[in-house]
Amino acid sequence: MGTLLPPSLLEVHEGEDTKVPQEAQKEKNVDAGALFVLKSKGSWLHCGYHLTTSIVAPALLSLPYALAFLGWAAGVTFLAIAALVTFYSYNLISLVLEHHAELGHRQLRFRDMADDILGPGWGRYFVGPIQFLVCYGAVIGSSLLGGQCMKTLYLLSNPNASMKLYEFVIFFGCFMLLLAQMPSFHSLRFINLISLILCLAYSACATAGSIYLGNSSKGPEKDYSLPHNTQDRVFGIFNAVAVIATTFGNGMIPEIQATIAPPVKGKMFKGLLICYTIVTVTFFNVAVSGYWAFGNQSQGLILSNFLDDNNKPLVPKWLVFLANLFTLLQLAAVTVVYLQPTNEVLEKKFGDPKSPQFSARNVVPRLISRSMSVTIATTLAAMLPFFGDINAVIGAFGFLPLDFVLPVVFFNVTFKPSKRSIVFWLNTIIAVVFSILAVIASVAAVRQISLDAKNYKLFANV
Repeated sequence: MGTLLPPSLLEVHEGEDTKVPQEAQKEKNVDAGALFVLKSKGSWLHCGYHLTTSIVAPALLSLPYALAFLGWAAGVTFLAIAALVTFYSYNLISLVLEHHAELGHRQLRFRDMADDILGPGWGRYFVGPIQFLVCYGAVIGSSLLGGQCMKTLYLLSNPNASMKLYEFVIFFGCFMLLLAQMPSFHSLRFINLISLILCLAYSACATAGSIYLGNSSKGPEKDYSLPHNTQDRVFGIFNAVAVIATTFGNGMIPEIQATIAPPVKGKMFKGLLICYTIVTVTFFNVAVSGYWAFGNQSQGLILSNFLDDNNKPLVPKWLVFLANLFTLLQLAAVTVVYLQPTNEVLEKKFGDPKSPQFSARNVVPRLISRSMSVTIATTLAAMLPFFGDINAVIGAFGFLPLDFVLPVVFFNVTFKPSKRSIVFWLNTIIAVVFSILAVIASVAAVRQISLDAKNYKLFANV
């Protein structure tokens, strides 16, 4: 059985300042990752902030690009299906976690769930590595996008400047060195509240900019036709599926639910309601307005459509500035959220649960290990400015299994619904369909890498 939170820690209730005595901690076999990073002290409201930051991220600015491969009907339909399936799947995994908590075995990590429900080895050899690739890949991708936003802001003020993209990625990484030292997931609650506001702000800017250009002579002629080549169209569809899956992906629902103070029953559902209210407002507005304005000329990041070939704004300069500024600021929150699974592993490896969290014994290895983690991610982001293509593979290979497939499998194995029930067959269909999509979307993403490989260059200034 995976590492579980001991009963003594389950007694810490929401709103209470009660702490487990140091002597009691020493008697319990609790690792430092669970004890320090995944503190169970938050409310359902805090859970909603964490969920929103992890899902409603700047990846949503790629949705018009995904619709360009799917068209109006298929694009909006799959967007709605992805929203419904992920909300349903996240709620199922929450119910499984609540069930085990009521039995006195609260699971704090995705890999704990896999080991306890599917059997030993599933966490270490399947779920754990995939979750690490997904979450750390998101850190690298966010660092790269943060550098691109900083570069855009810089060029708006200094059009003839010569600074390179990798320099801005390094600047962003230096800021993340500080933010990565936040001690626990729960300590990010107010940062993630600000993040929620920021995602609404840049989504509003993206929607306003699209509507402005869609009604302006500066915008491109609207063309919603799909690729004529059958092979390009088929692979484009599955590449779009990977983009949308990555956008709705989370990859760490158990870790987020672990931040909730017991009793946990019903709190995750309330947090999901907050998150998906924001999802509905942002995802559909940006996707529909962006695709309406730019059609099949929608770029990988819709904000790029607001600039001409010479990087001059096609919309009011202040709108481009604000959109990139809000995106940049939220990226910092997204990056530190997706660092949490890595932080938990590092804390478990190098931390000492028998020493106080802020003792020199724990602070020094925490500072060194987290700094190394951020440094490696920043270096990779600066070296690989084409990491977006690689991230598409990670999204297809990681987010689809973790967020679409495993939750329904966990539910069926845990609660064993009747094979005659609608729930059993709905879950089975979801697992089968999205497993097939994961394989095909991974192939499509790898194909896209092979097509773009001729343009790859280390430390390229793109």
